[in-house]
Amino acid sequence: MLLVIDFLSRFWTDMIARTDGPMTFRFFLQPTMALITALIDGRRDARAGKPPYAWLMAHSTPQARLTAWREGVTATTRILLLGVVMDLIYQIRTFGGFKYPLEAFVLAVVLGLVPYVILRGPFNRLFRRLLGTPP
Repeated sequence: MLLVIDFLSRFWTDMIARTDGPMTFRFFLQPTMALITALIDGRRDARAGKPPYAWLMAHSTPQARLTAWREGVTATTRILLLGVVMDLIYQIRTFGGFKYPLEAFVLAVVLGLVPYVILRGPFNRLFRRLLGTPP
């Protein structure tokens, strides 16, 4: 139990420490890239008449949910890889090696995939209004 508490304590301390120091631009770069990707995909969804992305993930059949999930992960793969590479560089500069790969993955998902999932649906709705496409 003490090992788990130590791991979680170090994990959150390291996460907070990443907001200061070298490579802080990634906290702007990754969400901006996710926003642009969500904008493009939301527009494509609006033109195709698809429902908002998060609604589709929550209220569809398991097969449609899996298809939507794959589509979202495929769209954000470059953003996630960029995030892991930037964290790799950060860890090498700060810790002298790539010691915490789980932290790199979690940070990449939080900064890349989460904004994409949150923003794709609102962009879909916005473009539906602009294009005059019925819901």
